Order: sequence, then structure tokens, then C-alpha cells
Amino acid sequence: MQIVVVEDNISVAKGIRYYLQDAGHAVDLIHDGAEASEFLRNDTADLVVLDINLPNQSGLEVLRQMRARQDERPVLLLTAQSETDDKITGLDAGADDYLSKPFEMEEFGARIRALCRRVSDVPRATPTIGSLSFDPTARMIVGPNGPLDVPRREVALFERLMLAQGRLVSKQLLLDSLYGTGADVDEPVVEVYVSRLRKRLQPHGVAIHVKRGLGYSMQAAT
Repeated sequence: MQIVVVEDNISVAKGIRYYLQDAGHAVDLIHDGAEASEFLRNDTADLVVLDINLPNQSGLEVLRQMRARQDERPVLLLTAQSETDDKITGLDAGADDYLSKPFEMEEFGARIRALCRRVSDVPRATPTIGSLSFDPTARMIVGPNGPLDVPRREVALFERLMLAQGRLVSKQLLLDSLYGTGADVDEPVVEVYVSRLRKRLQPHGVAIHVKRGLGYSMQAAT
């Protein structure tokens, strides 16, 4: 799953990101409410973990704006407050679940798994390119002879390029897909993953093109 984590406490945010990445999820990490509100208007993540107390814009306002534009993705609210009224306010604003800080990662993981099951129950389209198709629920690249054995970060790279439908995707956006927004990783890492993925896709009629200084695109080979 692609998960957006909006949390202004850096240590908590990093702990959540590492936990989710270890579980096989791709993570976008944001620390500011206003930035999160803008990001969530155009991203393609499956699930949102949202702290209530954020700088510049509260998590509740971010959530209300999501629901006002008919964005029905599952949202897990986080807050340091544990009063019943705060929980009711969050749920009434459209949250799917609520977790008070501090919390154990095991409980957090259980809540995430429950929300992921809800996402998986919703039918999703299966895009194709060349002789390959992509299962967005199982996050698998499937060829004529069945699923390909592709590492999860290369799957995340393939998914982001597939969603672009042949348009250029910047190196920074690809890096965000691999490690999450805000990760302390240099852009040249993308070149390594693109090179590996390109070799895997060539036998299946799929090519990854590069435009220096602009980004990468993926298209069926001609």
C-alpha cells in the first residue's frame, strides 16, 4: 500500500515510517498541515495517517477538506489528546479510526492492517503495458506466465511510472515513491533502481526512457 503519514513530531514520524516500510508499504512523510492538504489533492496513496495537532493547519481541517471533495480514502487520526470529545470530533469529521499517543506499534500495526483490508475489498482497475499487467491491490507485476519476482521498491517505481501513463516523472517524485517524502536519500539512488527495473521489463515489451534533467517515462516498446 502507498500510505501518507502526516506527523510533525520528527521522531514519531520516522518511527512510523520505518515500521510501515518494514511491513512492505511505500510511505510519503509530511510534517505540515497546509503542505499535507495540498499534497493530498493530487496524490495516489491508498491510506492516510493524520495527526490532529499540526503547524499551519490542523489535521481536522485537512480531514474535513478531504471529505468535502469526496476523497473517501481511509484515515487514521493520531493525537496526544485522549478525551472522548476529541475522539468524537475526529470521527464526526470523517476519520475511519482514532489512536491516542503514546501508543504501541503493535496496536498501530493492527489498526493499519484493518484499514488496508478495507482498501483491498474495493475493486480496482488492472492497468496493462506491453505484455504486463499490474495488480494494485496485491502490488504485483504480472506477465504472461504469472507474477514477476520484483523487489518491492522496484514495484513502487513501476507503479508510479504506470500511473503517469507515459508522461515524464521527475527523479524527485520517483525518489518519494521509493522512500517516502522527506527521506534523507540522494537522487542518484533512483538511477540504480531504474536500471534494474529496465532490465526486468525489456523482455516484456516495456521500455523506460530518460530525458536528462527532466525525468523518466515508461511506455510499451515499439
